[in-house]
Amino acid sequence: MSIASIRGRARGVGSEFLLACDLRFASRELAVLGQPEVGLGLFPGGGGTERLPALVGRARALEIILGCEDFDADTAERYGYVNRAVADDQLDAFVDRLARRIASFDTAALAQGKARVNHSSPLPAGADLVASQDDFFAAFTWEGTQRRLARLFELGLQQPGDVEQRLGDVVGELALGPATAT
Repeated sequence: MSIASIRGRARGVGSEFLLACDLRFASRELAVLGQPEVGLGLFPGGGGTERLPALVGRARALEIILGCEDFDADTAERYGYVNRAVADDQLDAFVDRLARRIASFDTAALAQGKARVNHSSPLPAGADLVASQDDFFAAFTWEGTQRRLARLFELGLQQPGDVEQRLGDVVGELALGPATAT
């Protein structure tokens, strides 16, 4: 059983790591989630396209993946991206209490309960995840992707500051035109 406690930004592969967890709880005041890859000229290659639709539904997954916007904890909760948004000053206690409660139960019952849920709502096949990741890495060779990434790095991508704070907005403001595969 994996439980994520989200306090801060989780975009791209960080978001995809969270999607692979069994349970996700987010700080109402501090959590920001998103899949900005399409705005970078890429697409989610770490399981986002496989796991997100199962959690939030197809239409919302398309909104998250193709819209590239940042999502606050309350919206993420409403969409099913996270289990629950919790006040930041209560997040650690809430997650700790739940984890201890779950850990106190019989392991055979926990394992069987999780196995039955997984049977009813299957996880993505390993081969699908590998194929998606291979396609993701190939996207780095696309001319449009290289242009968009170069421009974002010029603006401050992966540096403390405005671009990282507002990445969902920044990728939507790039005036480069559509990226195309070559």
